[in-house]
Amino acid sequence: MGSINSAFTIMSGALDADQQALNVVASNVANANTPGYTAETPNWSQNSAIYVNGVQVGDGVSETGATSQRNLVLEARLDQQNQLASASSTRLTALNSIQALFTPDSGSTSSAAGNLGNDITSLFNSFSSLESEPTNSALQQQVISSASTLAGDISSAAASLNSQRSALDQQVSGVAGQVNSLTSSIAQLNQQILADSPGADAGTLEDQRQLDISQLSQLVGINQVPTENNGLSITTTSGQLLVSAGASFPMTTGTVNGVTNFFVNGTDITSGLTSGGGQLGGYLTARDQDIPSALNALNQLAYNISTGVNAQNNAGTAANGTTGTAANPLYIFNQPTQVSGSAASMSVVITDPSQIAAAGAGDAVGDNSNAVALANIANQSIVNGQTPINYYSSFVSSLGSTVSQVQTENTAQNASVTQLQTQNNALSSVNLNDEAAAMSNLEKSYQSASQVYTMLNTIIAAALNLGDQTTVA
Repeated sequence: MGSINSAFTIMSGALDADQQALNVVASNVANANTPGYTAETPNWSQNSAIYVNGVQVGDGVSETGATSQRNLVLEARLDQQNQLASASSTRLTALNSIQALFTPDSGSTSSAAGNLGNDITSLFNSFSSLESEPTNSALQQQVISSASTLAGDISSAAASLNSQRSALDQQVSGVAGQVNSLTSSIAQLNQQILADSPGADAGTLEDQRQLDISQLSQLVGINQVPTENNGLSITTTSGQLLVSAGASFPMTTGTVNGVTNFFVNGTDITSGLTSGGGQLGGYLTARDQDIPSALNALNQLAYNISTGVNAQNNAGTAANGTTGTAANPLYIFNQPTQVSGSAASMSVVITDPSQIAAAGAGDAVGDNSNAVALANIANQSIVNGQTPINYYSSFVSSLGSTVSQVQTENTAQNASVTQLQTQNNALSSVNLNDEAAAMSNLEKSYQSASQVYTMLNTIIAAALNLGDQTTVA
């Protein structure tokens, strides 16, 4: 009877193991559309052999729990690529907004900046037109009108850039709260994993932690450092600790030089975040590098055109006979005192057309020598070694090149994300066809064990019924 009892035990264990494995398959199917869920497979373990009448006999199988089908290296690579793609995508959006200020459709003035290239050309063309009739009030007024258009468009572009920078600053401020929420959640999950599964797969707890990490990597550049007992530490790409075991270190914000900076434990980590990746890296790169670069270019243009034109007009004799002096200068534009801020403050201060100095100093009204000199400024390398129009063209070209470069990077990074996501899905996502096949095999195994169990029950009943009128079922 010992052998029959052993067979009962083996079949009973097989039925339990198959049922537990079926529960794993059922969980996979139920969570097929759950974000972050990782498919699980049941683990089988051969029971220790037993001895019957001195003979070693197998004792069946046990189901020892499920293992999530994850590859930590692949997940980390996917997170790293995601943070790069997120950074370039965020920066590209900001760069496109910057570029839109300087590329109006079909040469129109539909952008906030108008068409600065046309504005610059129109200003110096108005001086050229004045050469033929230096006392013509309509041509003098055209100079003022062209100067006003140029000044208005430059100051408008500067205002738009400053507005975009302020908007980006507001957006980066909101990221800190999202980061802190995720790092706090990761720390809590670390604690749960340590308590529940310090040396084994933690299943859904690890799924939740990985989902948080994936979302965190979209926001900020991070490094993941596996620790003992199935734990995980998180740092920024520059090495600032955000999560260690069950502790998280919140990111705080403060205003430095008029913009939002980021701190952890009192240390300013803004510079490291800028080059670290994630949305925050893209925002900070656009806010602290791209927009200031565009503003600096506009400031240089505004400063040199204003000071150059003012100096030349002040060196001539106006149509009303006045000559410019240091005390009473014949300035067309407001005179900037420094490059910084020149674009935002650029304006036309001359109101009387007769103050346009077409004649040379000491020359009679009607002379055009100073009008010629004013027109020739267009061909002088007065802006960082370039003519005004060439400087502006170089700036627009450089901006376009940057946009194109970031677009190319983003396309390549998104392609890499897609490839890695496909690889990860093939390993970790629930495949309903595979689950159906697994369920079919387990059902057959369960049915087989049930049939053996029934056969054993029949055999034991027959043995008990021998020589007895009473039937034992």
